[in-house]
Amino acid sequence: MTGRDEKRPLVLSMGEPGGIGLEIAGMAWRRQAREKPFLTRSFLLLADPALVKARLARACLDIPVVTIEAVEDTPLAFAQGLPVLPLKGAGPLPDAPGEVRADTAAAVKAAIEQAVFLVLSGEAAGLVTLPIQKESLYAAGFDFEGHTDFLAHLARKAGFSAEPVMMLTAGGLRCVPVTVHIALSEVPRRLRSEAIVRQGSVLAHDLARFFGIERPRIAVAGLNPHAGEGGRMGTEEKEIIEPAISALQETGVEAFGPLPADTLFHEEARKTYDAVLCMYHDQALIPVKTLDFHGGVNVTLGLPFVRTSPDHGTALAFAGTGRARPDSLIAALTLAEEMAQTLERAGQ
Repeated sequence: MTGRDEKRPLVLSMGEPGGIGLEIAGMAWRRQAREKPFLTRSFLLLADPALVKARLARACLDIPVVTIEAVEDTPLAFAQGLPVLPLKGAGPLPDAPGEVRADTAAAVKAAIEQAVFLVLSGEAAGLVTLPIQKESLYAAGFDFEGHTDFLAHLARKAGFSAEPVMMLTAGGLRCVPVTVHIALSEVPRRLRSEAIVRQGSVLAHDLARFFGIERPRIAVAGLNPHAGEGGRMGTEEKEIIEPAISALQETGVEAFGPLPADTLFHEEARKTYDAVLCMYHDQALIPVKTLDFHGGVNVTLGLPFVRTSPDHGTALAFAGTGRARPDSLIAALTLAEEMAQTLERAGQ
């Protein structure tokens, strides 16, 4: 723990209380504090301390919990147990592993809001969000598609600009899907040059800002097999993707393509770029999850603060069993610290 006191901690928002988030937070603390440290700083969890204690006990995880009153208490408390900062304005939460309950949605939302305040105020170095269950939030009147849109809304509400872009990373591969949660049949109709340019611009900017890559090389995947093969297998490359690449190049972004996706992700190809702009969800996520299924990280670029998340869901079936794996959370914490350190070195 030497040298940790002078570093701002990372903050975890509790996510869905019926899922595995609370357990893997405890497991990540145990790995850092008692087994094989992976960070040079501490982290805290925004949640109901009584619920965290009950869940860890139910899962037969011998992990102490320390209730703290302020973020600044985190480094000292971390040596004793998992630091938990109680949510403001939220009452006790039920210990109901595997259950999705609308009556916990307000607390889930409050955890995200309060965590964002801590990073925007500079008290915390970065935010790592534990997985949420959208259906319970929607039932309680949540008006956002998910974490990403809500985080951007909170940043804008606080007076900051935000252009959120989802990036998935694992095994040294970074992928940004231009279209995300839509049917594959909708992708050709909804793919736009403007979206490719916007996301490519944010990607290039934040690879420099958060990752210290001065001149990022961005490969752009084609949509069709063989990248359209000169129009024989589709015209989206010529009509949508190529103009977008030209527009990015005109702004100084080192973008190139469109490239056939079937030859874009092997080891030798990955050495030629720093990130890939993919045209649809699975084109980005399949190679990332193939490289490291348990260690993938979801990063939100385009925000005024560091945000990462495990690249998995709430895993309700594993909640309360103690059998969940913390690998992806540990990778998300590790990456959040790396991004925070890059900002700190730049004096941001």
